[in-house]
Amino acid sequence: MITVEDWALIRRLHLAEGESMRSIAARLGVSRNTVAKAVRAEGPPVYVRAPQDSGIKAVEPAIRALLKENPRMPATVMAERVGWTGSPAWFRENVARIRPEYAPVDPADRISYEPGDQAQCDLWFPEVRIPVGSGKPKILPVLVMVSSHSRFIMARMIPSRMTGDLLAGMWELLSGLGAVPRRLIWDNETGIGRRNSFAAGVSAFAGVLATKIVQVKPYDPESKGVVERANGFLETSFLPGRSFASPEDFNTQLGQWLPKANARLVRRTGARPTELLPQDKAAMLALPPVQPVTGFAARIRLPRDYYVRVVSNDYSVHPQAIGRFVEITADLDTIRITLDGRSVGVHPRSWGTGLTITDPDHVDAARTLRKAFQNPAPAEDTAGMRDLADYDRAFGVALDDGQVA
Repeated sequence: MITVEDWALIRRLHLAEGESMRSIAARLGVSRNTVAKAVRAEGPPVYVRAPQDSGIKAVEPAIRALLKENPRMPATVMAERVGWTGSPAWFRENVARIRPEYAPVDPADRISYEPGDQAQCDLWFPEVRIPVGSGKPKILPVLVMVSSHSRFIMARMIPSRMTGDLLAGMWELLSGLGAVPRRLIWDNETGIGRRNSFAAGVSAFAGVLATKIVQVKPYDPESKGVVERANGFLETSFLPGRSFASPEDFNTQLGQWLPKANARLVRRTGARPTELLPQDKAAMLALPPVQPVTGFAARIRLPRDYYVRVVSNDYSVHPQAIGRFVEITADLDTIRITLDGRSVGVHPRSWGTGLTITDPDHVDAARTLRKAFQNPAPAEDTAGMRDLADYDRAFGVALDDGQVA
Protein backbone atom coordinates (compact mmCIF):
# COMPACT_ATOMS: atom_id res chain seq x y z
CA MET A 1 0.00 0.00 0.00
CA ILE A 2 1.31 3.45 -0.95
CA THR A 3 1.52 6.28 1.54
CA VAL A 4 -0.73 9.34 1.61
CA GLU A 5 2.21 11.41 0.32
CA ASP A 6 2.72 9.07 -2.68
CA TRP A 7 -1.02 9.13 -3.44
CA ALA A 8 -1.03 12.94 -3.49
CA LEU A 9 2.12 13.04 -5.68
CA ILE A 10 0.65 10.57 -8.20
CA ARG A 11 -2.55 12.57 -8.58
CA ARG A 12 -0.68 15.85 -8.95
CA LEU A 13 1.72 14.45 -11.60
CA HIS A 14 -0.99 12.73 -13.63
CA LEU A 15 -4.02 15.01 -13.24
CA ALA A 16 -2.37 18.39 -12.91
CA GLU A 17 0.81 18.01 -14.92
CA GLY A 18 -0.35 15.34 -17.40
CA GLU A 19 2.50 12.89 -16.84
CA SER A 20 1.74 9.33 -18.01
CA MET A 21 1.06 6.53 -15.54
CA ARG A 22 3.97 4.51 -16.99
CA SER A 23 6.38 7.39 -16.29
CA ILE A 24 5.00 7.90 -12.79
CA ALA A 25 5.30 4.18 -11.99
CA ALA A 26 8.93 4.17 -13.17
CA ARG A 27 9.73 7.31 -11.15
CA LEU A 28 8.22 5.97 -7.88
CA GLY A 29 9.21 2.34 -8.37
CA VAL A 30 5.64 1.02 -8.13
CA SER A 31 3.44 -0.93 -10.55
CA ARG A 32 1.20 0.77 -13.07
CA ASN A 33 -1.84 -0.88 -11.43
CA THR A 34 -0.92 0.88 -8.16
CA VAL A 35 -0.70 4.20 -9.99
CA ALA A 36 -4.04 3.53 -11.71
CA LYS A 37 -5.78 2.76 -8.39
CA ALA A 38 -4.39 5.94 -6.87
CA VAL A 39 -5.73 7.99 -9.78
CA ARG A 40 -9.21 6.38 -9.52
CA ALA A 41 -9.40 6.56 -5.70
CA GLU A 42 -11.76 9.20 -4.26
CA GLY A 43 -9.72 9.60 -1.08
CA PRO A 44 -6.30 8.86 0.40
CA PRO A 45 -5.41 5.30 1.38
CA VAL A 46 -6.50 4.21 4.88
CA TYR A 47 -4.94 1.41 6.86
CA VAL A 48 -7.53 -0.95 8.27
CA ARG A 49 -6.32 -3.51 10.76
CA ALA A 50 -7.81 -6.93 10.39
CA PRO A 51 -10.10 -7.69 13.33
CA GLN A 52 -8.61 -10.06 15.89
CA ASP A 53 -10.11 -11.82 18.84
CA SER A 54 -9.22 -10.02 22.12
CA GLY A 55 -8.53 -11.90 25.33
CA ILE A 56 -10.90 -9.54 27.10
CA LYS A 57 -13.84 -11.09 25.24
CA ALA A 58 -13.40 -14.33 27.15
CA VAL A 59 -13.62 -12.66 30.57
CA GLU A 60 -16.09 -9.89 29.74
CA PRO A 61 -19.14 -11.87 30.95
CA ALA A 62 -17.40 -12.40 34.31
CA ILE A 63 -16.49 -8.69 34.47
CA ARG A 64 -20.09 -7.70 33.84
CA ALA A 65 -21.31 -10.10 36.54
CA LEU A 66 -18.94 -8.55 39.09
CA LEU A 67 -19.93 -5.00 38.11
CA LYS A 68 -23.60 -5.88 38.39
CA GLU A 69 -22.97 -7.07 41.94
CA ASN A 70 -20.65 -4.19 42.91
CA PRO A 71 -20.31 -1.30 40.41
CA ARG A 72 -17.47 0.30 42.43
CA MET A 73 -15.24 -2.77 42.62
CA PRO A 74 -11.63 -1.80 41.72
CA ALA A 75 -10.28 -3.13 38.44
CA THR A 76 -7.32 -4.75 40.25
CA VAL A 77 -9.70 -6.83 42.36
CA MET A 78 -11.72 -7.85 39.30
CA ALA A 79 -8.55 -8.91 37.46
CA GLU A 80 -7.76 -11.25 40.33
CA ARG A 81 -11.32 -12.60 40.49
CA VAL A 82 -11.53 -13.40 36.77
CA GLY A 83 -7.97 -14.78 36.55
CA TRP A 84 -6.64 -12.15 34.12
CA THR A 85 -2.97 -12.67 33.23
CA GLY A 86 -2.60 -10.14 30.42
CA SER A 87 -1.74 -6.46 30.48
CA PRO A 88 -3.10 -4.70 33.62
CA ALA A 89 -3.42 -1.45 31.68
CA TRP A 90 -5.48 -3.10 28.94
CA PHE A 91 -7.73 -4.69 31.56
CA ARG A 92 -8.29 -1.36 33.36
CA GLU A 93 -9.07 0.35 30.05
CA ASN A 94 -11.77 -2.17 29.22
CA VAL A 95 -13.24 -2.11 32.73
CA ALA A 96 -13.46 1.69 32.45
CA ARG A 97 -15.32 1.21 29.15
CA ILE A 98 -17.84 -1.22 30.65
CA ARG A 99 -18.31 0.29 34.15
CA PRO A 100 -20.56 3.25 33.15
CA GLU A 101 -23.22 0.72 32.12
CA TYR A 102 -23.52 -0.39 35.76
CA ALA A 103 -22.24 2.45 37.99
CA PRO A 104 -24.83 5.07 39.00
CA VAL A 105 -24.32 8.50 37.48
CA ASP A 106 -23.42 11.30 39.89
CA PRO A 107 -23.73 14.63 38.03
CA ALA A 108 -22.21 17.73 39.59
CA ASP A 109 -24.23 20.93 39.33
CA ARG A 110 -22.74 24.37 39.01
CA ILE A 111 -23.31 26.07 42.37
CA SER A 112 -23.67 29.79 42.91
CA TYR A 113 -23.32 31.39 46.35
CA GLU A 114 -25.34 34.34 47.57
CA PRO A 115 -23.67 37.01 49.74
CA GLY A 116 -23.76 36.17 53.44
CA ASP A 117 -25.46 32.83 52.92
CA GLN A 118 -22.79 30.36 54.02
CA ALA A 119 -19.29 29.60 55.17
CA GLN A 120 -17.83 26.18 54.51
CA CYS A 121 -15.88 24.60 57.37
CA ASP A 122 -13.33 21.79 57.43
CA LEU A 123 -10.26 20.47 59.25
CA TRP A 124 -6.90 20.50 57.48
CA PHE A 125 -4.12 18.29 58.84
CA PRO A 126 -0.78 19.67 57.60
CA GLU A 127 1.91 16.99 57.31
CA VAL A 128 4.26 18.66 59.76
CA ARG A 129 4.81 17.76 63.41
CA ILE A 130 4.51 20.71 65.77
CA PRO A 131 6.51 20.83 69.05
CA VAL A 132 4.10 20.95 72.02
CA GLY A 133 6.35 21.70 74.98
CA SER A 134 7.77 18.70 76.78
CA GLY A 135 5.55 16.27 74.87
CA LYS A 136 6.32 14.62 71.55
CA PRO A 137 5.73 16.73 68.41
CA LYS A 138 2.23 16.19 67.02
CA ILE A 139 0.25 16.61 63.82
CA LEU A 140 -2.45 19.08 64.85
CA PRO A 141 -5.66 20.08 63.05
CA VAL A 142 -6.23 23.47 61.46
CA LEU A 143 -9.79 24.75 61.42
CA VAL A 144 -10.47 26.34 58.02
CA MET A 145 -13.58 28.44 57.30
CA VAL A 146 -14.22 30.04 53.90
CA SER A 147 -17.01 32.47 53.10
CA SER A 148 -18.42 30.90 49.94
CA HIS A 149 -19.42 34.09 48.12
CA SER A 150 -16.23 36.11 48.58
CA ARG A 151 -13.84 33.12 48.99
CA PHE A 152 -12.42 34.87 52.09
CA ILE A 153 -10.29 32.35 54.05
CA MET A 154 -10.13 32.17 57.85
CA ALA A 155 -7.95 29.57 59.56
CA ARG A 156 -6.45 28.70 62.95
CA MET A 157 -4.62 25.71 64.40
CA ILE A 158 -6.53 24.18 67.33
CA PRO A 159 -5.48 21.62 69.97
CA SER A 160 -7.87 18.83 68.97
CA ARG A 161 -10.92 17.91 66.91
CA MET A 162 -13.11 17.59 70.03
CA THR A 163 -16.39 19.50 70.15
CA GLY A 164 -15.23 22.11 72.67
CA ASP A 165 -12.20 23.04 70.58
CA LEU A 166 -14.18 23.13 67.32
CA LEU A 167 -16.76 25.51 68.81
CA ALA A 168 -14.07 27.68 70.40
CA GLY A 169 -12.19 27.84 67.09
CA MET A 170 -15.31 28.78 65.11
CA TRP A 171 -16.21 31.50 67.59
CA GLU A 172 -12.70 32.99 67.49
CA LEU A 173 -12.68 33.08 63.67
CA LEU A 174 -16.20 34.53 63.44
CA SER A 175 -15.38 37.12 66.10
CA GLY A 176 -12.41 38.18 64.01
CA LEU A 177 -14.64 38.39 60.93
CA GLY A 178 -17.15 40.53 62.83
CA ALA A 179 -20.24 38.80 61.39
CA VAL A 180 -21.97 35.40 61.25
CA PRO A 181 -22.91 33.63 57.98
CA ARG A 182 -26.48 32.39 57.89
CA ARG A 183 -25.30 28.80 57.45
CA LEU A 184 -22.17 26.93 58.50
CA ILE A 185 -21.52 23.95 56.21
CA TRP A 186 -19.75 20.91 57.69
CA ASP A 187 -19.15 17.33 56.62
CA ASN A 188 -19.84 14.47 59.05
CA GLU A 189 -17.13 15.55 61.50
CA THR A 190 -17.66 13.61 64.75
CA GLY A 191 -17.08 16.68 66.92
CA ILE A 192 -20.01 18.40 65.17
CA GLY A 193 -22.33 15.41 64.89
CA ARG A 194 -23.23 12.32 62.96
CA ARG A 195 -26.36 11.16 61.16
CA ASN A 196 -28.44 14.29 61.77
CA SER A 197 -27.64 14.26 65.50
CA PHE A 198 -25.46 17.09 66.76
CA ALA A 199 -22.85 16.61 69.46
CA ALA A 200 -23.54 18.10 72.89
CA GLY A 201 -23.35 21.89 72.84
CA VAL A 202 -23.50 22.33 69.06
CA SER A 203 -27.20 23.19 68.89
CA ALA A 204 -26.85 25.71 71.72
CA PHE A 205 -23.85 27.30 69.96
CA ALA A 206 -25.83 27.68 66.73
CA GLY A 207 -28.81 29.04 68.66
CA VAL A 208 -26.82 31.83 70.31
CA LEU A 209 -25.35 32.81 66.92
CA ALA A 210 -28.82 32.53 65.27
CA THR A 211 -27.18 30.56 62.47
CA LYS A 212 -27.79 27.07 61.09
CA ILE A 213 -25.22 24.30 61.02
CA VAL A 214 -25.69 21.97 58.04
CA GLN A 215 -23.89 18.65 57.65
CA VAL A 216 -23.75 17.55 54.01
CA LYS A 217 -24.37 14.00 52.90
CA PRO A 218 -21.52 11.57 52.17
CA TYR A 219 -20.25 11.33 48.57
CA ASP A 220 -21.15 14.97 47.92
CA PRO A 221 -17.76 16.73 47.71
CA GLU A 222 -19.10 19.55 45.56
CA SER A 223 -21.09 20.89 48.52
CA LYS A 224 -17.79 21.69 50.26
CA GLY A 225 -15.67 22.31 47.19
CA VAL A 226 -14.77 25.88 48.19
CA VAL A 227 -13.15 24.90 51.48
CA GLU A 228 -11.56 21.79 49.97
CA ARG A 229 -9.80 23.98 47.40
CA ALA A 230 -8.74 26.33 50.19
CA ASN A 231 -7.17 23.36 52.01
CA GLY A 232 -5.21 22.52 48.88
CA PHE A 233 -4.16 26.16 48.53
CA LEU A 234 -2.85 26.16 52.10
CA GLU A 235 -1.02 22.90 51.46
CA THR A 236 0.76 24.14 48.35
CA SER A 237 1.17 27.87 49.00
CA PHE A 238 1.53 28.35 52.76
CA LEU A 239 3.20 25.20 54.07
CA PRO A 240 6.24 24.59 51.79
CA GLY A 241 9.56 25.78 53.15
CA ARG A 242 8.25 26.70 56.61
CA SER A 243 9.16 25.37 60.04
CA PHE A 244 7.29 25.95 63.28
CA ALA A 245 8.56 26.13 66.86
CA SER A 246 5.12 25.79 68.49
CA PRO A 247 1.39 26.00 67.76
CA GLU A 248 1.58 29.70 68.63
CA ASP A 249 4.33 30.15 66.04
CA PHE A 250 2.22 28.31 63.43
CA ASN A 251 -0.77 30.58 64.09
CA THR A 252 1.43 33.68 64.00
CA GLN A 253 2.88 32.78 60.60
CA LEU A 254 -0.55 31.78 59.30
CA GLY A 255 -2.04 35.07 60.49
CA GLN A 256 0.67 37.01 58.65
CA TRP A 257 0.14 35.03 55.42
CA LEU A 258 -3.67 35.06 55.23
CA PRO A 259 -4.01 38.76 54.29
CA LYS A 260 -1.83 38.08 51.25
CA ALA A 261 -3.89 35.00 50.37
CA ASN A 262 -7.15 36.95 50.63
CA ALA A 263 -5.75 39.63 48.33
CA ARG A 264 -5.19 37.16 45.48
CA LEU A 265 -7.32 37.20 42.32
CA VAL A 266 -9.75 34.26 42.29
CA ARG A 267 -10.31 33.03 38.75
CA ARG A 268 -13.84 31.72 39.39
CA THR A 269 -15.16 35.01 40.79
CA GLY A 270 -12.91 37.32 38.82
CA ALA A 271 -12.29 39.36 41.98
CA ARG A 272 -10.20 39.40 45.13
CA PRO A 273 -11.78 38.05 48.37
CA THR A 274 -11.04 41.34 50.15
CA GLU A 275 -12.99 43.19 47.45
CA LEU A 276 -16.11 41.01 47.82
CA LEU A 277 -15.97 40.73 51.62
CA PRO A 278 -17.84 43.99 52.42
CA GLN A 279 -20.82 42.86 50.32
CA ASP A 280 -20.60 39.42 51.92
CA LYS A 281 -20.57 40.76 55.48
CA ALA A 282 -23.41 43.19 54.80
CA ALA A 283 -25.72 40.23 54.17
CA MET A 284 -24.53 38.24 57.22
CA LEU A 285 -25.93 38.25 60.74
CA ALA A 286 -24.53 40.45 63.48
CA LEU A 287 -22.45 38.96 66.28
CA PRO A 288 -24.61 37.93 69.28
CA PRO A 289 -24.76 40.22 72.34
CA VAL A 290 -23.48 37.39 74.55
CA GLN A 291 -20.64 34.99 73.91
CA PRO A 292 -21.71 31.37 73.21
CA VAL A 293 -20.54 28.57 75.45
CA THR A 294 -17.41 27.03 73.97
CA GLY A 295 -14.46 25.01 75.17
CA PHE A 296 -14.81 22.59 78.09
CA ALA A 297 -16.51 22.83 81.48
CA ALA A 298 -16.61 20.38 84.39
CA ARG A 299 -17.32 20.25 88.13
CA ILE A 300 -15.42 17.78 90.31
CA ARG A 301 -14.42 17.26 93.92
CA LEU A 302 -10.72 18.02 94.30
CA PRO A 303 -8.76 14.93 95.49
CA ARG A 304 -5.93 14.94 98.04
CA ASP A 305 -3.24 15.21 95.35
CA TYR A 306 -4.83 18.59 94.31
CA TYR A 307 -4.65 17.95 90.52
CA VAL A 308 -7.46 17.91 87.97
CA ARG A 309 -7.36 16.22 84.54
CA VAL A 310 -8.37 18.36 81.58
CA VAL A 311 -8.12 17.01 78.03
CA SER A 312 -5.52 14.32 78.82
CA ASN A 313 -3.28 16.54 81.02
CA ASP A 314 -3.14 17.12 84.80
CA TYR A 315 -3.16 20.66 86.22
CA SER A 316 -2.48 21.65 89.84
CA VAL A 317 -5.05 23.44 92.04
CA HIS A 318 -4.51 25.37 95.29
CA PRO A 319 -4.73 22.70 98.01
CA GLN A 320 -7.13 24.77 100.11
CA ALA A 321 -9.83 23.40 97.78
CA ILE A 322 -9.13 19.73 98.66
CA GLY A 323 -12.35 17.86 99.34
CA ARG A 324 -14.54 20.60 97.84
CA PHE A 325 -16.18 20.95 94.45
CA VAL A 326 -14.29 23.12 91.95
CA GLU A 327 -15.42 24.47 88.58
CA ILE A 328 -13.11 23.84 85.60
CA THR A 329 -13.28 25.77 82.32
CA ALA A 330 -10.91 25.50 79.38
CA ASP A 331 -10.64 27.39 76.10
CA LEU A 332 -8.02 27.15 73.35
CA ASP A 333 -5.37 28.87 75.46
CA THR A 334 -6.13 28.77 79.19
CA ILE A 335 -7.28 26.39 81.95
CA ARG A 336 -9.15 28.06 84.84
CA ILE A 337 -10.24 26.44 88.13
CA THR A 338 -12.51 28.29 90.58
CA LEU A 339 -13.96 27.60 94.04
CA ASP A 340 -17.16 29.47 94.90
CA GLY A 341 -16.24 32.06 92.29
CA ARG A 342 -12.65 32.50 93.56
CA SER A 343 -9.71 31.51 91.38
CA VAL A 344 -7.73 28.55 92.74
CA GLY A 345 -5.76 27.79 89.58
CA VAL A 346 -4.91 29.32 86.19
CA HIS A 347 -2.63 27.57 83.66
CA PRO A 348 -1.70 28.03 80.00
CA ARG A 349 -3.26 25.11 78.18
CA SER A 350 -0.80 22.44 77.09
CA TRP A 351 -1.37 20.94 73.63
CA GLY A 352 0.50 17.77 74.53
CA THR A 353 -0.93 14.67 76.22
CA GLY A 354 -0.11 12.84 79.43
CA LEU A 355 1.65 15.88 80.95
CA THR A 356 1.60 17.23 84.53
CA ILE A 357 1.50 21.02 84.81
CA THR A 358 2.29 22.41 88.30
CA ASP A 359 2.12 25.88 89.81
CA PRO A 360 5.03 26.23 92.34
CA ASP A 361 2.78 28.30 94.64
CA HIS A 362 0.42 25.35 94.93
CA VAL A 363 3.32 23.08 95.96
CA ASP A 364 4.43 25.59 98.64
CA ALA A 365 0.90 25.89 99.99
CA ALA A 366 0.55 22.10 100.10
CA ARG A 367 3.84 21.84 102.01
CA THR A 368 2.61 24.34 104.60
CA LEU A 369 -0.73 22.60 105.04
CA ARG A 370 0.93 19.19 105.28
CA LYS A 371 3.32 20.43 107.97
CA ALA A 372 0.44 21.90 109.98
CA PHE A 373 -1.47 18.65 109.70
CA GLN A 374 1.48 16.53 110.81
CA ASN A 375 2.37 18.85 113.72
CA PRO A 376 -0.88 20.00 115.32
CA ALA A 377 -0.73 22.72 118.02
CA PRO A 378 -1.01 21.37 121.65
CA ALA A 379 -4.51 21.59 123.08
CA GLU A 380 -5.08 23.89 126.15
CA ASP A 381 -5.08 21.96 129.51
CA THR A 382 -8.46 22.51 131.22
CA ALA A 383 -8.29 19.54 133.63
CA GLY A 384 -9.49 20.45 137.18
CA MET A 385 -11.12 23.70 136.07
CA ARG A 386 -14.85 24.15 136.66
CA ASP A 387 -17.36 26.69 135.47
CA LEU A 388 -17.85 29.46 138.15
CA ALA A 389 -21.60 29.33 137.64
CA ASP A 390 -21.57 25.90 139.26
CA TYR A 391 -20.25 27.44 142.48
CA ASP A 392 -22.82 30.22 142.40
CA ARG A 393 -25.63 27.72 142.21
CA ALA A 394 -24.10 25.58 144.96
CA PHE A 395 -23.85 28.48 147.46
CA GLY A 396 -27.03 30.31 146.53
CA VAL A 397 -25.29 33.41 145.25
CA ALA A 398 -27.75 35.94 143.77
CA LEU A 399 -27.45 36.51 140.03
CA ASP A 400 -27.60 39.87 138.33
CA ASP A 401 -31.42 39.78 137.97
CA GLY A 402 -31.82 39.37 141.76
CA GLN A 403 -32.76 35.72 141.57
CA VAL A 404 -31.11 32.96 143.59
CA ALA A 405 -29.70 30.08 141.68
